[in-house]
Amino acid sequence: MPGPLEVARALASALAAGTLARAVAVSAVRLLVGYAIAIATGVPLGLLLARSDATKRALGPLLLGLSSVPSICWLPLAIVWFGLSEAAIQVVVVLGAALPVTLATESSVRQLPPSVERAARTMGARGATLVFRVLLPASMPGIVTGAKMGWTFALRSLMAGELLFVSGGLGQLLETGRDLADTALVLGVVAVIVVLSRASERALFAPLDRAIARRWGTS
Repeated sequence: MPGPLEVARALASALAAGTLARAVAVSAVRLLVGYAIAIATGVPLGLLLARSDATKRALGPLLLGLSSVPSICWLPLAIVWFGLSEAAIQVVVVLGAALPVTLATESSVRQLPPSVERAARTMGARGATLVFRVLLPASMPGIVTGAKMGWTFALRSLMAGELLFVSGGLGQLLETGRDLADTALVLGVVAVIVVLSRASERALFAPLDRAIARRWGTS
């Protein structure tokens, strides 16, 4: 088990060689692209499930069942479809993040007090106005919670996907450390993932949490 100094030296060596910076950049781009697709897919689908009983009956049980499947299980199918490519990794990331976002959005919209929609309709809100100016803003705390879960699942899915074939990201750097029996490098990359995860969460979600808390009068 390497000590902190050995881990720091391994990270410094990877940073000096440029491999660490390249791996962070590649993984960050993949994560942001996949997460953006997951949000763009999950929020509308969750809203549709909450507002349409027919869609809920048709897709609800399927999506709930799929949410229990580890996203890495989709990688063999994605490789069959897309080969050893960026698209295969993105499929895993999107599926890993979109399902929790979808389920959280549906739950958040469904659990709104009926008085919210009745009051909006009384004041003339209909259609897109009702959805985008009343229902989604009122559901935002739950949607943000789902978005946080989606971010975590997206990062896990990305690392799993990058571990399985040459991809140039942090997962591949972990695999390099394993191939070289360099436990200091492996632990160093794990530490980098933890630091980046916490930093991205604070940069992306902490300001949003504060804004929601102020908007809802809880802060």
